[in-house]
Amino acid sequence: MAKARVGIIGCGGIANGKHLPSLAQVKEAEIVAFCDIIVEKAEQAKAKYGTEESKVYADYKELLKDASIDVIHVCTPNDSHAVISIDALEAGKHVLCEKPMAKTAADARKMLEVAKRTGKKLSIGYNNRYRADSRYLKEVCEAGELGEIYFAKAHAIRRRAVPTWGVFLDEEKQGGGPLIDIGTHALDLVLWMMDNYEPAVVLGRAYHKLSQTENAANAWGPWDPAKFTVEDSAFAMITMKNGATVILESSWALNSLDIDEAKVSLSGTKAGADMKNGLRINGEQNSRLYVKNVELNSGGVAFYEGASETAEVLEAAWWIDAVLNDKETFVKPEQALVVSEILEAIYESSQTGKAVYFE
Repeated sequence: MAKARVGIIGCGGIANGKHLPSLAQVKEAEIVAFCDIIVEKAEQAKAKYGTEESKVYADYKELLKDASIDVIHVCTPNDSHAVISIDALEAGKHVLCEKPMAKTAADARKMLEVAKRTGKKLSIGYNNRYRADSRYLKEVCEAGELGEIYFAKAHAIRRRAVPTWGVFLDEEKQGGGPLIDIGTHALDLVLWMMDNYEPAVVLGRAYHKLSQTENAANAWGPWDPAKFTVEDSAFAMITMKNGATVILESSWALNSLDIDEAKVSLSGTKAGADMKNGLRINGEQNSRLYVKNVELNSGGVAFYEGASETAEVLEAAWWIDAVLNDKETFVKPEQALVVSEILEAIYESSQTGKAVYFE
């Protein structure tokens, strides 16, 4: 059986929380190299997910010299996504880069250009697309059951869940806070459901309202206000070229009980849908309004819920399948680029106080 030989660059939280355990469940994948600037992290990852023959590196450029490696997973801070991905593509590797595509839209465009020139596959880690509710709703949208989707909301709201580890609070490393971290997932879902990647104008605002709170209640313990250099919330209105409107809401800390993350609400000419309380389809039939709750469990037999795979495992499995069998990637880099362009426009709009227009 053909196997893809995988190298992991960055052995921190996202590698250990998603990429490594997911790849370990894909029989067609073999993790053969681990790299981190803190070499002990790479060694720990090898001990858990590698083999005796797996190699450990502190310098990713040394890893890329191994011609036997087919695939690279980039699991580093946002500011290094582009340079590492580009170097990997140039070295003849297929690349799955964790979201967002890059810290800046210009870097994301360079990644796409190099992928096209080298002919290597490039995909971005928008794993929420692989959820059962996301895939079902995408089928509903593609079948035209909602009609023309002209209004949508991208939800990424936490009440108090600021990530206090790694470089999440470092604007220089990450390029932003909740907008580029979790807002990016919600925006990706909305654009994908609408199949609309042509923004016309963006008006947004980023806030630093709760970031300086001392001893704040938080899921991972109080944050250090001195290190909190990114926004704590960001909101935007995006108008698409076809006239559709998207509202994006993102926050790590907000005084709200309306908490949703990586969810969407869609309004079309025939029906609507949302992920607020499970997956719900709403509309009008026979002069009556209806709400349909979609049952996504695969069971039906007592004491058995059916076989299920997480979105993260599906992401890894479908990605490796695309590489081995030369299939189209589930998340296209062209789509991820538009997400990055819109996110950057929101930050620009917030800084200038003006709307940002796309040509």
